[in-house]
Amino acid sequence: MSSPRVVVVGGGAAGFFAAITCAEANPEARVTLYEATAHPLAKVRVSGGGRCNVTHACFEPRELVKRYPRGGRELLGAFHRWSPTDTIAWFTARGVELKTEGDGRMFPVTDDAVTIIECLQQAAVAAGVEIKTSLGVRKAEAMSAAGEPAFWLTLTDDSELRCDRLLIATGGNRSSVGLVIAERLGHAIEPPVPSLFTFHIDDKRLEKLSGIAMENVTASVPGTKLSAEGPLLITHWGLSGPAVLKLSAWGAREFAACDYQFKLRINFNPPHTRETLLRAFTALRTQHPRKQLGTWNPFNLPARFWERLLLTGNIAPTTQWAGVANATLGLLADALVAAEFSVVGKSMNKEEFVTCGGVRLREVDFKTMESRLCPGLHFAGEVLDVDGITGGFNFQAAWTTGRLAGLAMAG
Repeated sequence: MSSPRVVVVGGGAAGFFAAITCAEANPEARVTLYEATAHPLAKVRVSGGGRCNVTHACFEPRELVKRYPRGGRELLGAFHRWSPTDTIAWFTARGVELKTEGDGRMFPVTDDAVTIIECLQQAAVAAGVEIKTSLGVRKAEAMSAAGEPAFWLTLTDDSELRCDRLLIATGGNRSSVGLVIAERLGHAIEPPVPSLFTFHIDDKRLEKLSGIAMENVTASVPGTKLSAEGPLLITHWGLSGPAVLKLSAWGAREFAACDYQFKLRINFNPPHTRETLLRAFTALRTQHPRKQLGTWNPFNLPARFWERLLLTGNIAPTTQWAGVANATLGLLADALVAAEFSVVGKSMNKEEFVTCGGVRLREVDFKTMESRLCPGLHFAGEVLDVDGITGGFNFQAAWTTGRLAGLAMAG
């Protein structure tokens, strides 16, 4: 095989996986990975609360792509080439066993992200990847050598070098140097905005309830098609949890456009509607007339939250079900299935800090992750306008795009 000089810019999950893949596929290739910080794989270390949510147990590509607000169509073919099944097999072959939790998220059995970091680092060293930390690529110029693509790179220490293949895997943050390099090489950039964030809400209904979690709610935005279902967590600044994070991902651009000021509607008791809940209330009033509302909660809601709903509706906890007027039941039903809150801001989810936006997807060949505009230039991970909901989907996109880019660069 030939001996191309390959440079990977960015030491995250996608960059490492691409570098390893390239070096293993072509032992003659000289693969160097540059990470501008002193801490490669930093996001891997903190993801999943320090456990690393490696992937998700969703093995059918057509179902898998439904978890990507942006990039699902492009990833469909890519997931047929490298799927969660392949990711699991790759780590298993290197001594890392993964486990599946009830919601489909997959973690190392050690529950420690260091297990994944050490696996990737050891695989990179074994494959002959040269890893440079605290040294990044500042500028890249496309050139050609004997009719073949090549790049002249300027590093952050002002040194320069030439390479035959260049992979940008610097993530999607607004300050990403990878986006600057891509734009200078002719690519259009979809403006990065936050995805996977929590909602700031100042509402008396939530005061002093921080830490209360609910197993399943439906969160939506009135007047739009935006809706998400899943667990909910009340925080000291508002609302979080998978339902909110999913909604933030699907509505990332809409929420940025309104400066994160919008109305949020919560159904705390799906699949109930107002009508079905009123029927349930009527049945309770008939079947359990003497039970007190405050001491008997038939909807599996956290006790403190149920008490807060009653107090907000001016219903004394000692009220018996038989003594609740129809109008009051109607107000309680609204509070349960159509509660509206005013969102006044956001906080990034520290375990995820995902952005939507990046290199425009139609400018990239998703079979090889090579630029359609600049031969020899490849992309992987969040530097692309690809992002998934919470649950291991962003890492799977990183493994898949990194794998395909690595194989293409090895050729």
